[in-house]
Amino acid sequence: MKNRTIAVIGATGSQGKGGVHSLMKEGTFRVRAITRNPDKYTGDAHEVVRGDLTDLSSLTEAFQNAYGVFVVTNFWEGADEVAQGKAAVQAAKDAGVNHFIWSTLPNVERISQGKYDVPHFTGKAKVDEWVKDAGFQHFTFVQPPFYFQNLSGMLGAQPQQDGSIGWTLPLDPIEKAIHMSDINDLGKVVAGAFLNPEKVGYGSYLSLSTELNSFNDILEAYKANGKKYSFNQVPAEVFSNFFPGAGEIAQMLAYFEEHTYMGPDSKAQIQLAREIATEKFTSLHDWIKLN
Repeated sequence: MKNRTIAVIGATGSQGKGGVHSLMKEGTFRVRAITRNPDKYTGDAHEVVRGDLTDLSSLTEAFQNAYGVFVVTNFWEGADEVAQGKAAVQAAKDAGVNHFIWSTLPNVERISQGKYDVPHFTGKAKVDEWVKDAGFQHFTFVQPPFYFQNLSGMLGAQPQQDGSIGWTLPLDPIEKAIHMSDINDLGKVVAGAFLNPEKVGYGSYLSLSTELNSFNDILEAYKANGKKYSFNQVPAEVFSNFFPGAGEIAQMLAYFEEHTYMGPDSKAQIQLAREIATEKFTSLHDWIKLN
C-alpha cells in the first residue's frame, strides 16, 4: 500500500477534509485532494487537482493513477446526487481505480416502505447499486452520522419565544434515535477501509456512530459543559412551515424516531466501522468542551 495514491473528492468539505487529514496522519498513502477550485485549496494533501462531479472528463483525469477514491456528494449545494454518483463511478472505472469508497446513507424510502421522503438520504443510497455492479476489485460504503457540528451550524440553537436559547423540533426528546459523531472522525473510518481492503473491500457498510442519543442526552451533554439550552416539541405540520426545506427535515426526524438514523439492524455496521478506524472517536461531551 505504501505511497499508493488516494484521491479524495470534496477535499474542502466536512467529509473530504476529514478524509484527507486522517490519511495524511496515518501516513501510508499519497493523498490527492480533488476540488473544483484548486487555487483556493489550503489543506495538507500531497497534491491538489481540479475535478468536478458534473464534468466526467475532469473527474476521469483527476482519478488517473489513483489506487483508491473516496467520493462525497453534497445535497445541500443543490447536487443531483444520483447523476454525480454515477459519473464518479464511470470516471473511476475509466481511470482504472482499484478501491472505490462511496459516502452513502440509509435508503429511507425502502426502510419506511415509502412512508417518509428524505431525498438527501435515499438519493445517495440509490447509487449503491451502481457501485456494486461496476466491477471494482474493491468497494466499500461509509455512512456518515448526524454531525456534532450540525448543533452549531445548520441545526444550531436559536432564540425561542420564551426568551431561552434552544431548539424547536418535531421530535420526541426522550427517543434515542440520533446516531452522532464528530464528522472529522469519518476520515478515520475511510483511512481504515483503504488499509483493510480484504476485510471491508467487498461491499461492506461502515456506519460511523460514536453515540446513539436522544435530544435530552444532547441537552445533558451541554449542561455538563455549563451550557443550558431549552427544547420544544412541535407537530411536524407546524415545523414544516418554518423555513424552506423544513418539510424534509420534519420527514427526516420522523424517520429517525421510528427507525433511528442508521435504520434497523445497523449494529454490526457500526461495530465494523469502529474496528477498522485508525483512531478512537471523539465523544459529544469532549467535542462540546473542545468547541
